[in-house]
Amino acid sequence: MMNDSKNAVLQRLKALTSTVVTVRRARLIAGLRPDKYVRMAAAIRREGATNTVGIAMSAQRCGDRAAVIDEFGALTFRQLDERANAIAVALQRLPRGTPQMVGIMCRNHRGFVEAIAAADRIGADVLLLNTAFAGPALADVVGRERPDVIIYDHEFTDSVQRAVADLPAIEHIVATTDGPSTGSPTLQNTIDENFGKRPYRASRKGKLILLTSGTTGVPKGARRSAGGGSAELVAVLSRVPWRAEETTVVAAPMFHAWGYGQMVLCALLSCTMVLRRKFDPETTLALVDRHRATGLGVVPVMLDRIMELPDQVRNRYSGRSLRFVTASGSRMRPDVVSRFMDQFGDVIYNNYNATEVGMVAIATPQDLRAAPDTAGSAFDGVSIKILDDTRSEVPRGEVGQIFARSTTHFDSYTSGAGKEVHDGYMASGDLGYLDDAGRLFVVGRDDEMIVSGGENVYPIEVEKTLATHDCVAESSVIGVTDDKFGQRLAAFVVLNPGTSATPDDLKRYVQHNLANYKVPRDITILDELPRTSTGKILRRELLQRAGGSTAHSGSSS
Repeated sequence: MMNDSKNAVLQRLKALTSTVVTVRRARLIAGLRPDKYVRMAAAIRREGATNTVGIAMSAQRCGDRAAVIDEFGALTFRQLDERANAIAVALQRLPRGTPQMVGIMCRNHRGFVEAIAAADRIGADVLLLNTAFAGPALADVVGRERPDVIIYDHEFTDSVQRAVADLPAIEHIVATTDGPSTGSPTLQNTIDENFGKRPYRASRKGKLILLTSGTTGVPKGARRSAGGGSAELVAVLSRVPWRAEETTVVAAPMFHAWGYGQMVLCALLSCTMVLRRKFDPETTLALVDRHRATGLGVVPVMLDRIMELPDQVRNRYSGRSLRFVTASGSRMRPDVVSRFMDQFGDVIYNNYNATEVGMVAIATPQDLRAAPDTAGSAFDGVSIKILDDTRSEVPRGEVGQIFARSTTHFDSYTSGAGKEVHDGYMASGDLGYLDDAGRLFVVGRDDEMIVSGGENVYPIEVEKTLATHDCVAESSVIGVTDDKFGQRLAAFVVLNPGTSATPDDLKRYVQHNLANYKVPRDITILDELPRTSTGKILRRELLQRAGGSTAHSGSSS
């Protein structure tokens, strides 16, 4: 018993020592004046443990440092803190009282950050709305979630007004005003009218409502409490070389969990966020060099677009200041990972996260050099299990459903439904396996595996094979209903510019590399694959195309 107690104490001391080393390396613990630490602690007490408390802390730590650099110029952390306070005061003074939920439909710019921080400070739930929503999808989400206020960019005015046409109680605030006035209040109006004031302390703590990708239907709202706090922060800092008071280009859309997380980290570490409302691959490289950014946050399709730039364009930019490029949100193409690191150095960190589960695993550059398609190993404090249909653990190398236990708190979907949990482990919704080194490999969604003629087929295996064909730029493989075999494979392929290949050519190539039952019955050549704004392929659109036209061989568009 005494030895067990001694070992437990030693383990805690070891963990504490590791935490101190990690935090010092990230320069979170720095040689600041004692009065700054006092003011930072006061900011934490005043704001509470909100996701954006880092803004108030950074305003005390380095108030004159640029917090946001966007198309509108630069804002210091002190200015950002004051503007967030002014917006929070305005929200508390709305005619119907302090809102319980604030919907935000903004691209990456200062208004998004200010609105998030203001909502946190009044204890409101934050509903992040996808900027790619068409009118009907937005109306469905708004009608279901019923936010009290929507803060949105001017360009989304028509969509928002249609969505709330039958909900007159919802207040409107315009975040950006590139176009003519809509008559609605603007964030700048609210700031001008309330600048220098502070909101009164919230009586409740708001939650973050993230929308699932919605590739198979109307997106679901996933309600999450704060994450794992300091333990989660230390887990990230121990694997990714973030450093306080540096600069990160956040290209990933911040309405998505991944981009939102990059914003939260920047605030906590007093890092300057360089933002642009729309992603452009060359502009992104130029911003990295211009601001000597040490970090770049992207979704994988953005790396694809960067590597698709002509060599003479891409070679204008060195990217030598980069220490890390963090990516998440969809599958990464192994060939793109290798080519990017060959040009810009071993800097890519592939994060495997799930909206409901939170952070699960990360692949370091060393992992990706060894296996460019791996999702890496579990974060510290996270456990992964691969389970079969009976919820028994499968041997290493065998495919099953990915379950994880993490520090992130998923409360429920806003519909009231929950996520499957087994023995404390939550289903991620993906299929995958662990190799002998403990690295995770994701083979697809648990609803993507198909059974064709009694054989299990994972579409990602066929996609990887197609990707090795010289003419193939990218592909997506899905299962469609088949009267004879139950299901059959249908592939959608984008060819490299200046190349040509027929569906029959591609079928023969797959047949030479895989078993006959894994050869797609139908291959359709497209100009581009339909994607969400975070890069995920819209499989429902491909299913509609396959079902509507039977996706016969030789079709193209």
